[in-house]
Amino acid sequence: MADAVKNLRIVIVGAGMGGLASALALAKEGFQKIDVYEYAADLGFVGAGIQLAPNMARVLDRLGVWEPIAKEATNIQDTSIRQGATNEELGHVELGYIEKTYDYPHMVGHRFSLANSMFEGCQKEKAITFHFNTKIDAIDSFGPNPVIVATPRDGSDPYKVEADVLLAADGIKSNIRIEMLKLLGIDAQVVDTHQAAYRIMIHRDQIKDDPELLALLDSDTVVRWIGAKRHIIAYSVDNKNIYNLSTTQPDTNFAAAPSATYTTKGSKTAMLGVFEDFCPMIQRMLNYVPEGEVCEWKLRVHAPLPTWIHNTVALVGDACHPTLPHLAQGAAQAIEDGAVLGAALARLPDTSPESINKALRVYEKVRKDRAEALVELAAASGRTLHLGEGADKEERDKQFAALKQGDGKVPDKWADADVQKLIYGFDCTKVTQDSFDEIFNSLSAPNGLSSTNGASDVAHI
Repeated sequence: MADAVKNLRIVIVGAGMGGLASALALAKEGFQKIDVYEYAADLGFVGAGIQLAPNMARVLDRLGVWEPIAKEATNIQDTSIRQGATNEELGHVELGYIEKTYDYPHMVGHRFSLANSMFEGCQKEKAITFHFNTKIDAIDSFGPNPVIVATPRDGSDPYKVEADVLLAADGIKSNIRIEMLKLLGIDAQVVDTHQAAYRIMIHRDQIKDDPELLALLDSDTVVRWIGAKRHIIAYSVDNKNIYNLSTTQPDTNFAAAPSATYTTKGSKTAMLGVFEDFCPMIQRMLNYVPEGEVCEWKLRVHAPLPTWIHNTVALVGDACHPTLPHLAQGAAQAIEDGAVLGAALARLPDTSPESINKALRVYEKVRKDRAEALVELAAASGRTLHLGEGADKEERDKQFAALKQGDGKVPDKWADADVQKLIYGFDCTKVTQDSFDEIFNSLSAPNGLSSTNGASDVAHI
């Protein structure tokens, strides 16, 4: 039966963090037929910096792709939380203990390095086939043998793809999620957070004559400058050749934009205006951004879904748990999804649709509550960071003052030891392996899982 399980046809839609992690984890477990469909012509890895937390590193190390990522990353030793207006330090937290406690340091790196290492790992696996430049136009059935309609973007004729397992890693705009929830009669729309983000990369040669900014670039410190409804978080990436800044601020530029619009070319003047009351050093830093290279992202989430699973289809990553960036766990949680899917499907006792559905529900059981708790914790941390004048801010700043005296919790939850334990101390693969039999055997087969239980008509997406 093991050979039959490993020959299941697995189709993954989307080659982002969740899709790549799922493909690689399944290949490492011995699955032989893994097809990944991606709308883009190539992965074209761009983007800004990314935080590489121990729970992510643990998974990537087991998948054999961590070493090249770590070589280019910065090992963070501490974090400094400062007032944006004055650069005064509110709190300082040493992070050197993390590696001793969780076996991996907290590092920061370039998103290119992370994604490219995962992609190169996938390319080494004969079981994984990528289909780039391909749009998934429709879903004929959600199972027990899901069928998607793939349309090459080069003008070739559409064709149908049948799978035994379909993993929808197609992002926050996931069309598969929309159609799945429609079929189940569930209304779960994307929620506008009314927040947006600038992602900025400043190169060493731009600030070579600015000693204050060079000192930041050469440090092993994550700095967060906070103000009312806004903050900037910054750290070095690319072997300290780039200073990466990520901001969060009220969304004013997308108000009249179509709902499908998530990014826009930004105005440098508008960006400077957002942070005009921040200290002169930050003004100087933001001025290094070339005119025409300002890009702004709209930040969106959606309400927790009643389920991530229907028949033999599962949602992955941002398709089911998009999060705000305030805990730096978006990519890490998608990668945990992939690891758990690999571990769960590898323990299938047989290839029946009923067993596949139950294995996918084990994945959901291990991942759903955890991912959704971190989504809410990230949102709560953002609310705390962005407080304006008032009693709540006064209370928060008292906590920062206590922290400076070596007593109390960290209002910035990303840097709080108890929150770090919750996130970094969780070994998603081991939990899945240890709990699979108990969870799997406790699940009843879903009602009506049969060849007629999919979408009766083609669902156009």
